[in-house]
Amino acid sequence: MPDIKTIAIIEATSGMGAGLARILSKSSRYRLLLMSDDQARLEKLRMEIGAYKSKDALCTMTCAREASWEADIIVIATPGAQHRNVADKVRDVAIGKVVISTSNPIVDAYYTLDKSADTSVAEDLQKLLPHSKVVKAFNTMFPHDLISRVVNGKPVDVHIAGNNGDAIETASEVVTRAGFNPVLVGNLAVSRELERSRVNLILRKLKEYEWLGVARYYTLKQ
Repeated sequence: MPDIKTIAIIEATSGMGAGLARILSKSSRYRLLLMSDDQARLEKLRMEIGAYKSKDALCTMTCAREASWEADIIVIATPGAQHRNVADKVRDVAIGKVVISTSNPIVDAYYTLDKSADTSVAEDLQKLLPHSKVVKAFNTMFPHDLISRVVNGKPVDVHIAGNNGDAIETASEVVTRAGFNPVLVGNLAVSRELERSRVNLILRKLKEYEWLGVARYYTLKQ
């Protein structure tokens, strides 16, 4: 009997959260808890991916603490600095658990990088959740990149940074079962560069399409 793990996706209706939910719903190794405050979008997502999961293997909820309490792995897919609010809610129920951070330090709709501290979202999250095992992954991708997981016959790389070997192994398994190639790039401090590279990639994309009146809107929706 395979070991079934429960993954809570906090803010499952975000671009990255919904993308990961769609992919991971196709794996028989994971039970999914999808959390969001937006009940209408959450129900729409549940209906969309429900065909891949039994009723017991796919649950929706609006409470981050409840979702995290039931989970083995917690994926925080909130935009910007909202991870701090999530950490306050889940701290006592995330003890000893693997927490995967997909977020970047973006402070507004123009993708301004938060330069208030010489740190990363992942490192900040590790301080806020001192008894959890935080790993950085998926943050250098656009949500639509989750659709095309193979290029030239090879799985696309997903960079992983973390301090705990077991947590890195767990995150690597999630990445692999999502259809990607896990690439360990170093400890959690390396996530600073991963996060900056994501923002710089977005800014370059904006410049490439700046001649279009809807360019910024189009890019922000990715």
